[in-house]
Amino acid sequence: MMRHPPVWMGLLLWSVFSQAHGAWTVNMAPGATDISHAVFDLHMTIFWICVVIGVIVFGAMFWSMILHRRSTGQVAARFHESTTVEILWTVVPLLILVAMAVPATATLIKMYDASEPDVDIQITGYQWKWHYKYLGQDVEFFSNMATPAEQIHNQSAKGEHYLLEVDQPLVLPIGAKVRFLVTSADVIHSWWVPAFAVKRDAIPGFVNEAWTRVDKPGLYRGQCAELCGKDHGFMPIVVDVKTQADYDTWLGERKAEALKLKELTSKEWTLEELVARGDKVYHTACVSCHQAEGQGLPPMFPALKGSKIATGPVADHLNIVFHGKPGTAMAAFGKQLSEVDLAAVVTYERNAWGNNKGDMVTPKEVLALKQAESK
Repeated sequence: MMRHPPVWMGLLLWSVFSQAHGAWTVNMAPGATDISHAVFDLHMTIFWICVVIGVIVFGAMFWSMILHRRSTGQVAARFHESTTVEILWTVVPLLILVAMAVPATATLIKMYDASEPDVDIQITGYQWKWHYKYLGQDVEFFSNMATPAEQIHNQSAKGEHYLLEVDQPLVLPIGAKVRFLVTSADVIHSWWVPAFAVKRDAIPGFVNEAWTRVDKPGLYRGQCAELCGKDHGFMPIVVDVKTQADYDTWLGERKAEALKLKELTSKEWTLEELVARGDKVYHTACVSCHQAEGQGLPPMFPALKGSKIATGPVADHLNIVFHGKPGTAMAAFGKQLSEVDLAAVVTYERNAWGNNKGDMVTPKEVLALKQAESK
């Protein structure tokens, strides 16, 4: 005979789990753009249409059940078909669908009208980060998750924006129409910022369009909305919307930084300088797979500490970082990193964790490799 748990246990579980979640809401957020407001209004319109339909249908059903119950001596009617009923249940749903389709179509037309933009930005998804390129401005950069590893491994308290913070946010000017050209360099990703009502799949070999115009400055957060691999949950999006004056200042600074980075390629670097810079590059671009101490996550992500690659010929090491390794999770970083950062990270890997090869790769060597590849 099955015994039921005591009532006090149920009350205890209810009291615990009822406090387990924070702010719980059942509706969409209005968002921060005209399009997101239009989507919210459309959602509410369809919602109330469904509410009215539900009230009518369930009201008629319960009214019929109560009024025509057998205890009152009701006898079921006998009929084969009713032309009137068939016309009604065809025409009425058709009219309802038309009433729903008109505002939905108008909203979709607005959402897909990416013509005449003020700013064009190419967004490319990588495993597992985003690359932003401001077309016609000579400004581009990668945006990586910035949540500390200590928080991820429960070694410290979670921050307010846990897994939703990046080292370099996408920056937009307030009030400008910004067109996004979304694609991918490896697998399918999806660029999603709920406050903008923008969600576009990033598909290798295809370019999808989207656009936004934000009228309120501030930080807006999103995530990759496609299951894209091991670190899918570590691919956040942060958009920093600035006033036009602040945006112009930021854009000028980024152009100056890009010019300075090009000048660094011709600099004569020391081993110590490259190792120090490579440490930062490694812990931004490589640490999620090969781990902080180079121990990797075998067999998918091999160790670099004491490996044949990191302690073998320099040319072979640079080649695999530059081109990646087909059939594995090792991505090609030739187009992802600058000449300086490529040289630095390879030099760091060859001299960290006890590898101590004492050799180095210079940015000039990487530049020569890039020029040879482009021919």
